[in-house]
Amino acid sequence: MIILTKVLQFILALSILIFVHEFGHFAAAKLFKTRVEKFYLFFDWGFALLRVKRINGKLQWRFFAKAPGPDDEWSKCDGTEYGIGWFPLGGYNKIAGMIDESMDKEQMKLPPQPWEFRSKPAWQRFIIMVAGVFMNVVLAICIYIGLLANYGEQYLPTSEVNKYGIVVDSLGYEFGFRDGDKIISVDNVVIENFQEIPMQIILEKAKTVEVERNGQRMTITLPDDALSKLLSTQNGSFISYRMPFVVSGIIDNSAAQAGGLKVGDVIIGINDIPTPYYQDFTKHIKEFQNQDVDVIVVRDFDTLALHMKLGEDAIIGAYLAPLSEYFTLETKEYTFWQAIPEGFSKTFSEISDYWKQLKLIFSPKTKAYESVGGFISIGKIFPDTWVWNMFWRLTAFLSIALAVMNILPIPALDGGHILFLLFEIITRRKPSDKFMEIAEYIGLILVLALVLFANGNDVIKLFK
Repeated sequence: MIILTKVLQFILALSILIFVHEFGHFAAAKLFKTRVEKFYLFFDWGFALLRVKRINGKLQWRFFAKAPGPDDEWSKCDGTEYGIGWFPLGGYNKIAGMIDESMDKEQMKLPPQPWEFRSKPAWQRFIIMVAGVFMNVVLAICIYIGLLANYGEQYLPTSEVNKYGIVVDSLGYEFGFRDGDKIISVDNVVIENFQEIPMQIILEKAKTVEVERNGQRMTITLPDDALSKLLSTQNGSFISYRMPFVVSGIIDNSAAQAGGLKVGDVIIGINDIPTPYYQDFTKHIKEFQNQDVDVIVVRDFDTLALHMKLGEDAIIGAYLAPLSEYFTLETKEYTFWQAIPEGFSKTFSEISDYWKQLKLIFSPKTKAYESVGGFISIGKIFPDTWVWNMFWRLTAFLSIALAVMNILPIPALDGGHILFLLFEIITRRKPSDKFMEIAEYIGLILVLALVLFANGNDVIKLFK
């Protein structure tokens, strides 16, 4: 059920993004009276789930239909064919007189027609090509405005985390952090939102982190290979917040229930091992598979030892209290009018951050290319349960990612066409159709290689 929920969220988000992107191209083409032969959500290789076309003033529908033949009245009509394909990972426009992924060479052999893309002025073709990316940015802005106006922006302040200090894993320890450190600044910049600290270290290639340890301030100098290690391990939680283990719920028929654990108990130890924080408990309880243990708890100012019999998974079956029980979360509220400029600001900040991530990927020293993921990685970022707030946040992020990736100057992507159009506008020399055809082939090979590499990384990670 969890996998199905993730898959459905992924397909819905992708459908929205592709539809909006392709609608941008479609609307701009129609604005300049350029014929759009097909407008499809998903790919219709072999057949389509639905084909719709206006013929002689009437809409005609075809379900589960193959592509119409050349003698079919459907093909002879000049209107746009709308449809839904069967392969749910994409979508496309087929604009007349344009060399694109359809590689329709026969059409390009015919004399140019006034309604074709190739017959339009360069500035109009430029607008048609940039419109898809533009619409993805607009979508992200609209989503962020709606989210900020309805939910505000909630975050965990660094000052709240410093009540208990941080907890670190082996990589964080290697960098010089210690459990209980209180983070003061990163490269002398105070970061209010604790969850932004790992990304600040990665994207800004931070060199130093100032912390308070045992009442004294000290500066941790990050090693030169810190960035490559973080990216190669994809570890954004090398530092995290820590908190006491306050029990908020108990699973039926669990070791915790049999041992007499109650809601509100604070777990502070296992046998003679102190576990003042939840992270200490989860670390040490694994040592007691299939053993009897005494779990030490504080209940109403009394300290009790509760006897529990653990199984092979070494899980007692108790829920941790929610984050709000330990920390005061900060929420910035916005009116609709306040959310508009903030939505713009958030979108362009995300675009800037995504560009920085791309620069890291193309840097051989960081080995960030090892962290590139495909459809599985994208699907995994969606939560296990359907939460609309989170769904729309992730859709906005993916819309920005799609816009940035599409603007890259690679033939077959919008950015490749835009690059050639800029060349034409500046030099007033139009690249030949043959050149564009070869460039499109090269671009398709590059894009296919990137898709195979990204999804191959996903497969390798599954086996690891």
